[in-house]
Amino acid sequence: MSSALELRRGTYRDSVSLMQVSRSVSAVDGVTKALVAMATELNVGLLAGMGFETPDGAGPNDLIVAIRAEDEDALNRAKAVLETSLELSTGGGGGIGSAGGVPPRTIRTAAASGADATLALISVPGPHAFAEAVDALEAGLDVLIFSDNVPVEQEIRLKDMGRERGLLVMGPDCGTALVGGVGLGFANTVRGGPIGIVAASGTGSQELMCLLHAAGSGVSHCLGVGGRDLSEAVGARSTLQALAMLDADPNTELIVVVSKPPADAVAAEVERYAATLGTPVQLAFLGQGRDDLTAAATKALAAIGHAGVEDRVWLPESPRTPRTGALRGLFCGGTLCDEAMIIAADRLGTVASNIPLRPEWALPADLRAAGHLMIDFGDDGLTAGRPHPMIDPSLRLERLAEELADPTAAVLLLDVVLGHGAHADPAADLAAVLRTAGPDAPVVLISLCGTDLDPQDLEAQARTLADAGAEVHLSNAEAARRAVAIVEGLDA
Repeated sequence: MSSALELRRGTYRDSVSLMQVSRSVSAVDGVTKALVAMATELNVGLLAGMGFETPDGAGPNDLIVAIRAEDEDALNRAKAVLETSLELSTGGGGGIGSAGGVPPRTIRTAAASGADATLALISVPGPHAFAEAVDALEAGLDVLIFSDNVPVEQEIRLKDMGRERGLLVMGPDCGTALVGGVGLGFANTVRGGPIGIVAASGTGSQELMCLLHAAGSGVSHCLGVGGRDLSEAVGARSTLQALAMLDADPNTELIVVVSKPPADAVAAEVERYAATLGTPVQLAFLGQGRDDLTAAATKALAAIGHAGVEDRVWLPESPRTPRTGALRGLFCGGTLCDEAMIIAADRLGTVASNIPLRPEWALPADLRAAGHLMIDFGDDGLTAGRPHPMIDPSLRLERLAEELADPTAAVLLLDVVLGHGAHADPAADLAAVLRTAGPDAPVVLISLCGTDLDPQDLEAQARTLADAGAEVHLSNAEAARRAVAIVEGLDA
C-alpha cells in the first residue's frame, strides 16, 4: 500500500466542489480511500479513522488531502486527478470581480466590486454558514444556503433578516433551485415554462420538474426554501416570501408548493396565504392520503390545459422471476424515499427506515432489520464528512451487493438522480453491481429522475440499467407501486 497526506494551509474550496473532487480521486483505479476536505473537527476525525495522523495546526481554513492506494502508480494517478479537479473547481480564476485576476476572497468584497450579481450561493461547513449569509444579506443579496447542519435558531434569524430587507433566504440545506433558467446545487436541465415551484424538498422538486419536462411543459423558477421551512419552528417564513415573488412574476401562471409532510398549522397558514394571491397555487404536500409527486404533476399540467404525465418504462430482456420476501429501498433522495415509503406502508404496513414515517419504525444504528425497510443514504447522519450519495454512491453500492445476496429480499427499489452536480455516470456503477447477482436474486426496480437534456443522457442511463437486469421507471411513485404489487404477489 502507498499513501499520501498533505495539509494546504489557507486553501479553501466549498463543500460542493470538494464533494466532486473527492469523488474523482476515489474513482481512480487502485485508490482504496481518499479524503479531500477542509480540516474541520469532523473531517479531522474522519482522517484519524483512515489511520492518518492529524497535521500540526490543522484548522477549518486549511485543506486536507489524504489518499491510500494499492501502489505508487495508483497514488501518482490519484495525485494527477486531484490537481486537475482542484483546478477545475476554481472555475479558472474568473469569478465575480476578478476581471481575469485574483477573485474576491469574501462576499462583502465581491458585492463591492461592482458586479451585477443579485444572489449569493453559500456552501461552507454549517458552523460558518450563518456569518457568510449575514454578510450576503447586508450586501443586499438574496441567499441560497447549500450548507446543512445550521442550527434552526440561526435559520430563523437569517430568514427574519432577509424578510426585513426584502430578500429571500433559500435554505439552509437547500440542495436545488432554478432561478431564471439557471440551475443551482443539484439541478436537472428542464425547459422554461409557466409553472413556478416553491420547494421545501430537493429531490422532490427535481422529480416534479422532470415529470413536467417529460410531459412537454416547463418551469419558470424553482425557489428552494430548505427542508425545515414548513416545520412548526420556522413557520414557512421563506415559503410565504417565495409565493409572493412568484405571484409577481408575469411568466408564472401556476405555482406548486412541494414538501415532505409539513406541520399541520403551518400547512394551514400556507393554504390561507395562497388563497389571497392572484396566481393559482397548488399544494403538493406528501403524506398519507395525499397526492404523490406524479399525481401532483398531472394536476399541475391539467390546470394549465396540458396533457398529463405518462410513466416511461424500460424493461430488461430477461426479467427475474418474483419470489416471496421483503421490500428493500435504497435511496439517494430523501423525498423520493418518503414518497416510496408512504405508498408501500399503505399496503404493506411497517416499513423501517432511518427517516421513518413513525418514530417506532426507526432503524437501529446499523440500519439492519427484518422485513420491509427503506434507507435514505442522503440523510445528514450518513453524509457527515463524506460526499452526498448522488456524487459518491459507494455506501449504497455496498448495501446493494448485500441485499442482492439476501434470500429474504423479494424486491429492491432504488432511485437514480441525474443532472448537474450529480455523478457523471451513475448507471455504470450500479450496473456493475447488478451484474454480479445470481439467477435467484431479488427483482430490481429503479426510478430514474432526469431529463433528455441532462448531461448524463437519460436514455443511455436507462438502457444501461435495464441491460443489467433492472426494470426502470421515470415515475418514482409508479416504481414504488410496482414494487408493492410484486411483494403482494399481484404482479409478476
